[in-house]
Amino acid sequence: MAIKRTKAEKKIAYDKKLCSLLDEYSKVLIAAADNVGSKQLQEIRKGLRGDSIVLMGKNTLIRRCIKVHAEKTGNKDYLELSNLLIGNVGLIFTKGDLKEVREEVAKYKVGAPARVGLVAPVDVVVPPGNTGLDPSQTSFFQVLNIPTKINKGTVEIITPVELIKKGDKVGSSESALLAKLGIRPFSYGLVINNVYDSGSVFSPEVLDLTEEDLMNKFASGVSMVASLSLAISYPTMAAAPHMFLNAYKNVLAIAVETDYSYPHADKIKEYLKDPSKFAVAAPAAAAASGGAAAAPKEEEKKDEPAEESDEEMGFSLFDD
Repeated sequence: MAIKRTKAEKKIAYDKKLCSLLDEYSKVLIAAADNVGSKQLQEIRKGLRGDSIVLMGKNTLIRRCIKVHAEKTGNKDYLELSNLLIGNVGLIFTKGDLKEVREEVAKYKVGAPARVGLVAPVDVVVPPGNTGLDPSQTSFFQVLNIPTKINKGTVEIITPVELIKKGDKVGSSESALLAKLGIRPFSYGLVINNVYDSGSVFSPEVLDLTEEDLMNKFASGVSMVASLSLAISYPTMAAAPHMFLNAYKNVLAIAVETDYSYPHADKIKEYLKDPSKFAVAAPAAAAASGGAAAAPKEEEKKDEPAEESDEEMGFSLFDD
């Protein structure tokens, strides 16, 4: 016969377990567990077995354990978790990839009926079609203003109807109708609200960022730094190429307007004195680049044998 532990003993055991997890893991997912049943939670634990552990408990108890652990070890990073323990939440300690763990948790969503008094998490739309109900059940549809017709001895919904809007409470009539139609409009599971990683707390949307997104954001940031540096004439690595280019343009402008010169400026001065040289140089450069591509085509034409005409063969269409 198993010995039943007291509440104090359970709290001590829970405290030891949580402290050991805080020492072992550096990544935690904070998940909301509203309307999640014990069987569903057991399936999630099985799916994450190996590199992740799901821990549920009272928020006050978890906060106390985190505070005691921080005082004992001096590691105050986990104190950030205390502010995130709001509502019915659980902690998923993991050593695996955070994105993969979140995707694995999302697989274990279970459909649920619309019970009376529940707040709808999504819009509920009843699709058109045959309901399979006999004509005596039309009273449900009339109460909810759903257009129907009798077809082959059964009730048929004519048009799609938005039965419940997101955020509204489910009424008794809506719940009864959805139950008769066999519709389970809601699905519940663990929903990741926040992510903790080595002292940093961020939104789970960050896990969806790809390398391309990061590169684009980095490029945008470098562009803003370069623009600000150029505006206030403050040298930075991002603005250095632009500053050198602007400085070269200034030197070239001075050389053009004065007697001072250097090899590159001499070419510009020649073009300014005689613009026709520039007009000749541009087509010549284009011809040089295009000539290499045109040469193989000419060789192909030379390789093709000339077709012999009828006159060369000594025949004519009008010969007898």
